[in-house]
Amino acid sequence: MGHISLAVKMVSGLAALLVVAPAALAGDKVLEFESMAGVVRPYTGAANAIRGVNGGGLPWVIRVGKGEVKADGRIEVKVRGLVLADDPAVPPARRLVNPIPNFRAVVSCLSVDAAGLAVTVNVTTGDFPATTGGDSEIEAALELPSPCIAPIVFVTSPGGAWFAATGG
Repeated sequence: MGHISLAVKMVSGLAALLVVAPAALAGDKVLEFESMAGVVRPYTGAANAIRGVNGGGLPWVIRVGKGEVKADGRIEVKVRGLVLADDPAVPPARRLVNPIPNFRAVVSCLSVDAAGLAVTVNVTTGDFPATTGGDSEIEAALELPSPCIAPIVFVTSPGGAWFAATGG
């Protein structure tokens, strides 16, 4: 009898872990990043979109870009100095200035659709204020696809053109 009781307790314990584990995993990080890269030619505009996200129309630079995406969809992005580049393509009066009053974040995941086919899923936050110096903090909760493979975070205009992306 003692062995049966022990076996029942072990099975019950494992079942409890299976119920609790997904809740614990919800706070796990899907992506943590300490750098972002501004959009550069040839990625400006629609010609070389990344995962269906067009680049901003002009080159951008970023001083600091960091954040994280959690399994439950919470995203935090902090950008400092996200401004138009000091580049001949940018009119001189607009160089090193952010002309966009609000930024958004897009999380781009590779996933699997209902038919089992590979798909790209882009999920977007609402608007968050940005200064003319290019500073902004984005905190939101998104509904990420499952699975979310190889995520990329973009900082975009309200219209969806990206100015900075994870990497560097």
